[in-house]
Amino acid sequence: MLITMTPPMSAPHTIDRPTVSHWQTLASGVLAGEQLTAEQAQGILAAPEAELLDLLQAAYRVRSHYFGNKVQLYFLMNAKSGLCPEDCSYCSQSAVSEAEIPKYNLLKRDEILAGAKEAAERQAKTYCIVISARGPNEREIAAVEALVPEIKEKYDLDICACLGLLSQEQADRLKACGVNRVNHNLNTGGEFYSEICSTHTYEDRLDTLRAVRNAGMELCSGGIVGMGEKPKDIVDMALDLREMGVESIPVNFLNPIDGTPLAGSADLTPTYCLKVLAMFRLVNPDREIRIAGGREIHLRSLQAMGLYAANSIFVGDYLTTKGQVPQADYDMIADLGFEVVQTPEVEAVTRD
Repeated sequence: MLITMTPPMSAPHTIDRPTVSHWQTLASGVLAGEQLTAEQAQGILAAPEAELLDLLQAAYRVRSHYFGNKVQLYFLMNAKSGLCPEDCSYCSQSAVSEAEIPKYNLLKRDEILAGAKEAAERQAKTYCIVISARGPNEREIAAVEALVPEIKEKYDLDICACLGLLSQEQADRLKACGVNRVNHNLNTGGEFYSEICSTHTYEDRLDTLRAVRNAGMELCSGGIVGMGEKPKDIVDMALDLREMGVESIPVNFLNPIDGTPLAGSADLTPTYCLKVLAMFRLVNPDREIRIAGGREIHLRSLQAMGLYAANSIFVGDYLTTKGQVPQADYDMIADLGFEVVQTPEVEAVTRD
């Protein structure tokens, strides 16, 4: 006798439909014009590790909306090194630092021009001229006034000047000579600032940013993560930057340089650094977010993922520390399917 078996009835096949996550809802609100609250921003920094990819995807939605897959490159020139009278505890060039670094007064004209040529050759759109000082003296301001028009004529680079604390008169002179932006970092939140510096105040830094804005220049200001601050301090800084309408925000991760008061003190993980970048993107959605010093140390193998939130990096070295070789940056950008922002003039220089 033939026995047939009737297979058991199976449950109807269903497709699991993903629900919209909290981070995607947050990104949708940002794209609709809503501003993140301090509590929401702190929630990003406290996000579970398991939600990191979803958080980055939410940040990328916002980044992509405003900047596509473009990456802005910046090039730094340390035009005066190691002679600063301030006591900023993170800085290798401060008066309290015992770090073994080069110390020199303002570089000669030809050296600063050579840096501009290198910036153009490295596909940077902006050349950052930096001096270590409480603020510029008359000779330094006059040198910048003379150099900026020449650099812009030869290489068509945007100029960002980082000269320390500025008076309104000094800011006006920088604007008149063609400086596009002034960099003056807040560095951390106002409540924590006295823990890292005693020779000037957080309000002094805000006053410089106000002078720059009054002069009609764009603002470049960010901070350093990993100095012993609380997440609230990072959020406070991000919100202050939003309130001031800062156009460009460099996010540094502390390089705890030997000989500085903060030597050996940074306690950061790559995933926390990525959350910080995502928070800055969602708090300042249409602003340029730059992954700055310390990215090679703290993001490590996850560096490329930072560009899903940020849209800018420095190419080459920093002020007194080395960055990764430029080709590694170009490869990282290309591997993501992203593209370096270039002007026609920069393309011509790189072909010559």
